[in-house]
Amino acid sequence: MLSDSMLLVRGVTLAILSVALAAPLPAHSQPRIVSLMPSLTEDLFAIGAGSQVVAVSQYTDYPPAAAALPAVASVNAVDAERVFRLHPDVVVGIESQAPLLADLRRLGVRVVLVDDDSYGDIFQTLTVLGRLSDRAREAQALAASLRARTAALERSVPRGAAPRVFVVLGVDPIFTAGNRSYLASLIALAGGRNAADLREAYGRYSAEALVAAQPDVIVTDRQSGLTSVLDRPPWNALRAVRERRVAVIPDADLLQRPGPRYNAGLAWLIAELHPHAAQR
Repeated sequence: MLSDSMLLVRGVTLAILSVALAAPLPAHSQPRIVSLMPSLTEDLFAIGAGSQVVAVSQYTDYPPAAAALPAVASVNAVDAERVFRLHPDVVVGIESQAPLLADLRRLGVRVVLVDDDSYGDIFQTLTVLGRLSDRAREAQALAASLRARTAALERSVPRGAAPRVFVVLGVDPIFTAGNRSYLASLIALAGGRNAADLREAYGRYSAEALVAAQPDVIVTDRQSGLTSVLDRPPWNALRAVRERRVAVIPDADLLQRPGPRYNAGLAWLIAELHPHAAQR
C-alpha cells in the first residue's frame, strides 16, 4: 500500500505530466508523428509534414510513401510498445479510438484526438495537425484551397428536387450512414438528401425500413458486396435497383475518408446524383 507521502508525490507527478502533454509542441522542432488513421496521414502529407510521420495505421495506402511506413495500429488495437520505441512527439487519432490508447497514455506518450464525423471536422483537423507539425501556414492554405474547390462544385449542382440517397457500406447486415455522418454532409453538398432514418452517424439498417424508404439513388463501393446481391431481397424490391440508379465508386476512399481528396468524391457524387445535368 502506498503511503500518504508517496501518493502525494505520485499525484504531483501525474499533474506535471498532464500539463506537459497539453502544452504545444516546440516551434520549428520538426516533431515526430504517429498517425492512427489513413485520413489523418493523408492530411499530414498534404500539408508537407509527410517526412515527420514515423508510423501509420493498417489500411494506409495513400500516398505511396505513407503506405511504406510501419503500421502500428489496426481497427481494434494499437501496439503501444512499438509506438513508444519510435519516440514520437505526438500520436494523432480520432475520438472513437480513445479506449485503445490507455497504454500509450500510461507510457507518457502525448495523444491528440480529433473528430471526423462531419464536413466541418475536415478543416478543424487540418488546423490541429498544422499546429502539431509546425505547418500551420500550409494547413491554412490547403483548407482555403479545398473550400474554394467545394464552393465551385456546389455552384455546379442543378436546382430542383434533391434525390434521396441511401449509402450501402455493407449488405449482411445492411450497414449505412445516418444524418450525423460525414457522408450525409457530402450528400447534402452534392444536392441530395440522405434517405436513411438513422440517429447514429453509422449503423445497421433493417431491410423493411429500406424497402419502405425507396431511395432514388443507391451509393456504394466495390467492397460492400452489393453488386452480387442486387437480384435478391430486399434489393430487388427497390425502384432504384430496377431503374439502375446504383452508383459504385471505383475508389471508396475518395468518398469515405474525410481527408484532402474529398472534393474528388464530391465531384463524383454530383455527377451520379444529377446525370442529366452532367450530360448538358
